Amino acid sequence: MDEIADRAAKVEVAQPEMLAKGFREYRRYDVTLRDEARDVHQTRDVLLGGKIAAVLPVDVARGEVVLIRQFRLPAHLATGKGDMIEIVAGRVEEGEPAEDAARRECHEEIGVAPTALVKLFSYLTTPGLTDEEVTVFVAAVDASAVPERTELGGEIIRTLRVPIGAALAALRDNSIRNGPALMALQWLALNQGRLKDLLG
Repeated sequence: MDEIADRAAKVEVAQPEMLAKGFREYRRYDVTLRDEARDVHQTRDVLLGGKIAAVLPVDVARGEVVLIRQFRLPAHLATGKGDMIEIVAGRVEEGEPAEDAARRECHEEIGVAPTALVKLFSYLTTPGLTDEEVTVFVAAVDASAVPERTELGGEIIRTLRVPIGAALAALRDNSIRNGPALMALQWLALNQGRLKDLLG
């Protein structure tokens, strides 16, 4: 049986063509996949999203998670509901460890630094469109120190301290559409009983 895991491909990737450069770069790649039967040539356009650190802040003592509410134009265009519920997240700078980015983003977005941080998993958001890779962490925080609102580089972020049960109910009711938040809350639903052991 073939191993159920991602693996390296037999592929040749030509030098890309820059299609556009704005907040992110958009590139066109010519690709040749090598297969036992034949070679397959493809042209693919890729949005360079890079690496992202996402954090689910949890106050174990209070039984709360800290979520944020932030406007996202693509969500507004897709669903009309652009004022999204999310978890802390932000770009990992070149050469920066994801753990450092996670701590920085917590401080910037919810106003508190984690007292403990545990890496959970990484995933590709939409691998047919972008190279964006998200690494998800769970963090111990003091939710009582979280301000109601933060502002960061033109973004307005409102924080929400909610009981863990209320966050999981929102997950169950499909009222949250943000990918990192959904995955982190799914993890929490499966691992809520391990929080004290993980975070101290």
